[in-house]
Amino acid sequence: MTQHPTRSRTRRRRVWTALLAAVLMTLGLGAVPVASADPEPGPAAAQVLTWTAGDDITKYTSAPATAVAGPATIVFENSVATGNTTGMPHTLTFVTNDPEFNDDVRLNILAGPNDDMGGRHTAEVTLTPGRYFYHCTIPGHGQMQGILVVTEGNGEDTTAPEASARVSGTQNTQGQYVGSATVTVEATDTGGSGLDAVQYAVGDTGDWLPYTAPLVVDRPGDHTVRYRAVDRAGNVSAERSVRFTVVAPPSDDTVAPETSATVSGERNADGAYLDMATVTVTASDTGSGVNTIEYAVGSGAWQPYTAPVMVHLLGSHTVRYRAVDKAGNVSAEKSVRFTVVATPPRDTTPPVTGVTVEGTRNSDGAYVGKARVTVSATDAGGSGVDRIEYSLDGGPYIAYGSPVIVDRAGAHTLAYRATDRAGNTSAARTVSLTVVSSQVPAPHCPEYDERSTVIVGTVDSGVPNRVTDTRCRIGELIEDEKDWTSHALFLKHVRTVLDGLLQAGVVDGRESEAIHEAARRSGIGRPGQTEGYRTILDGSAESFARWQQVGGGSFALNPDGSITSGTTRPGLGMLWFPQRKYGDFSLRLQWRDDAPGDGNANSGVFVRFPGVHDHPEEPRPEWVAIKYGHEVQVLDRPDGDLYKTGSVYGFDRVGLAGAGVTQKGTWNDYEIRVVDQHYAVYRNGVLINEFDNIGGQDFSPPRSDDPGTDGRRFASGYIGLQVHGTTDVVSYRDVRIREL
Repeated sequence: MTQHPTRSRTRRRRVWTALLAAVLMTLGLGAVPVASADPEPGPAAAQVLTWTAGDDITKYTSAPATAVAGPATIVFENSVATGNTTGMPHTLTFVTNDPEFNDDVRLNILAGPNDDMGGRHTAEVTLTPGRYFYHCTIPGHGQMQGILVVTEGNGEDTTAPEASARVSGTQNTQGQYVGSATVTVEATDTGGSGLDAVQYAVGDTGDWLPYTAPLVVDRPGDHTVRYRAVDRAGNVSAERSVRFTVVAPPSDDTVAPETSATVSGERNADGAYLDMATVTVTASDTGSGVNTIEYAVGSGAWQPYTAPVMVHLLGSHTVRYRAVDKAGNVSAEKSVRFTVVATPPRDTTPPVTGVTVEGTRNSDGAYVGKARVTVSATDAGGSGVDRIEYSLDGGPYIAYGSPVIVDRAGAHTLAYRATDRAGNTSAARTVSLTVVSSQVPAPHCPEYDERSTVIVGTVDSGVPNRVTDTRCRIGELIEDEKDWTSHALFLKHVRTVLDGLLQAGVVDGRESEAIHEAARRSGIGRPGQTEGYRTILDGSAESFARWQQVGGGSFALNPDGSITSGTTRPGLGMLWFPQRKYGDFSLRLQWRDDAPGDGNANSGVFVRFPGVHDHPEEPRPEWVAIKYGHEVQVLDRPDGDLYKTGSVYGFDRVGLAGAGVTQKGTWNDYEIRVVDQHYAVYRNGVLINEFDNIGGQDFSPPRSDDPGTDGRRFASGYIGLQVHGTTDVVSYRDVRIREL
């Protein structure tokens, strides 16, 4: 394909285009178009295909569905005239790396109402018959997409393909196929769009299946095979069929098959099946092989057995069964007998829960020193309460046995629920309270660790991270982030902690050994891991003041020591730590999805970017981190942007399956480990992504000035936290770093 390069009219236009290209590139958006408005003079194409965009980010305002092969003028307009009132740029990109679609048109046009062309761009292309897949490459706008079908001639392909079939094999004098028959299906398409699929179905009512190779039918009996073809324009050929008979080859097999049957289902104390019984029949034959299995319910007619028989009718039943081999031998009739009864009414009513909070309160209603939370539950469904559970401040649900004492200063939320013996669980309810300091000091824990299980280093022991008699959690007593001079010394410390917990009844012997084994596997204290973590955001005002906000948005410091994005000022920006650069490091922090309603947090951790004020050519300093560093994504939203939590944005895409998604409002542990140009991302102790920074983004088509070829290969740089907006709210706390 040949495209005409744009010609700059003024220096101002070149600067504006470069700025738009930088913005698109930093978002990971592939190439700006090499063909746009103001093409080189030349003959106009015979057909003009127009795409338009507006405020809607879920679809193009208009787009063609079909075209004719040959020269064409592509018009993409995203302007005030087409409905864009926000100034948001969009792209029109033809995909070239999907084998299902044509790859001979490399087109990537960026258009916006504020660009030098007023949002209207054109390109000259040559289309070939087939299908082209196009979409918008701006993150979050990937749902703007479609397919352009190109046909030969002057119109749309409306001609269905032609399909034919032939049956082959050894036939007897009656025309029957002996042993087996082979059905071969062929199809051609003359409409121009090309053949898309060939399908077949066995019998008059069987499902359509993809035809990929000749079909061999070796079961004796009469058979029908239907077939059809579909072209890329969606035209379907008329359904046709072949009918034939297969007979068994001559055999000296005179032994009938062996059969058996089993009955399964939920049963009551009398052995009757509740609501339904399932009869499964099996047969085997050591001679010619099993040809068919048949069954009959009661005195009814014989029917082909193709799947387990489900009997729902209440009462006593008899199911008869038999089998026939390929030599025609029929097994003796057998049967199974059983009874089906209705399931008695079950308890479907969940328990009713209640809560009371006791303690000394001040004039503001806050509890002084501590609050005592008592949870109760009653069950009116008849089965009785089985258990009560509670969750404190978004932590895991744990068994409730006695009133919960909340004595850490700050705002708290306790969720509670109950389950009866029939398995009904009540909807979770919550109670909120605030505790202020009294004469009782806050617990002095060596570390801060609210993860649901005890994780030593990055090794998960699987033991619940429960609160001990010291009011510290188990993980907070095991100082795996301390500067240990040897692995043996660290293991001795862990054993001392575990012996105390074992004696206090906090853990049992199996749990103690599981935690010790995790400590052994962690390797903490071994050469290369001796340097401890340095906290660069500890929740204090002094620590927070050492960070600097650039761009839009903001982070606010909370009373509990965490920081939350987008609560006071809208916009996209970054909070960065300008105190020093880091080369090879392990960065640890905790983040929580605090987006309101059904939204999801959208943020990221920037690493290895240069000083944001060292690039005066960038109009917005926060883009320096996007353009020259790497963003490790934080996004648990199941739809929208394809780069989910753990992705290296624009370079290495991962989904949400790796370590799973925690409940919204739950703290997540995040570790980003960078050595040379190798990046590893851990979520809650699980490795969810590894990336080797060898240059180049994963968008298609690539661009020649992609900063990933060299600009993103810095050996050191700064750390930053992204604020995405007022609806994509995320909280961070306990940011620590260890140089490797």
